[in-house]
Amino acid sequence: MFDGITDPSAVSTMAAGLAIGLGALGPGLGIGIAVAKAMEAIGRNPEAEGAIRTTMIIGAALAEAVAIYAFVIAIILIFVA
Repeated sequence: MFDGITDPSAVSTMAAGLAIGLGALGPGLGIGIAVAKAMEAIGRNPEAEGAIRTTMIIGAALAEAVAIYAFVIAIILIFVA
């Protein structure tokens, strides 16, 4: 299958795995922390639920965009090499 570490397809496959693995780690942690803090804020001030939820969803979408960029780079690494 692979001739060794110098095989371009092996290197691109490993690079793609690292790109999506590390690229999804940050947004996953960020979204988890954001949701936890939003739930804590809603628990403390239930009247502000709408504003807190809206801001949290926008922040989660922006964080998720980073994971999508990592996925696109991983796909490019797999299919270009």
